[in-house]
Amino acid sequence: MNAVRSRTRIAVVGSVAAGSVLLLSGTAFAHVTVQPEGAAAKGGYAVVDFKVPNERDNAKTVKVEVNFPTDHPLASVMPQPVPGWNVEVTKSKLDKPLTVHGKQINEAVTKVTWSGGTIESGQFQKFPLSIGSLPTDTDQLVFKALQTYDNNEVVRWIEEAKKGAAEPANPAPTLQLTAAAAGGDDDAAPAADNKSAAGQKAQASSSSSSDTDTTARVLAVVGIVVGVAGVAFGVFAGRRRSA
Repeated sequence: MNAVRSRTRIAVVGSVAAGSVLLLSGTAFAHVTVQPEGAAAKGGYAVVDFKVPNERDNAKTVKVEVNFPTDHPLASVMPQPVPGWNVEVTKSKLDKPLTVHGKQINEAVTKVTWSGGTIESGQFQKFPLSIGSLPTDTDQLVFKALQTYDNNEVVRWIEEAKKGAAEPANPAPTLQLTAAAAGGDDDAAPAADNKSAAGQKAQASSSSSSDTDTTARVLAVVGIVVGVAGVAFGVFAGRRRSA
């Protein structure tokens, strides 16, 4: 009887623990977050995804607004089109101009807004942005986001996490930055330029390989011709000696 009771208690405790994990996991996944596609190195450029889940059973998400940090302004922000959604990029004048690629920048993006589409209940949507150049004097960037539902409810994801404290109820999306790439500088080229350079290098390599292959084929043909000529000469000489 005691063994049966023990097994029953273990089963109940296990069920409660599993339910708690699922509940906490579901809550975490319901947050609006930002994650880089690859590395987000200081001083460089990165493509980041703002992941927005719909955590309401009776409403659709119809608008997402992301506010950019003013203490570390970003001069370059380019949205990737998201089917069904309109995007608006808002810029504001800077109190202190930035120098990017040798040029002075007097304004930076302060807000990006997506609207016109819908995120259904139980689904999520990613909103990609190319951003840069990333600051070198901080380890993270905090973006405050507003999520609007079709019932006019607005969820404000604006609470900054405190070190050593529990996660807030509505945490702001936070992008963690990695160390600057070796040999890099603050004005690193955008990813698109790097891809272009890589493509040109690959094309040059392919062209060189093609030229080498053509030369090898020509030499092979010449060798065959010389070989045939040699055999023919040998046969002709042999016939003359026989005569």
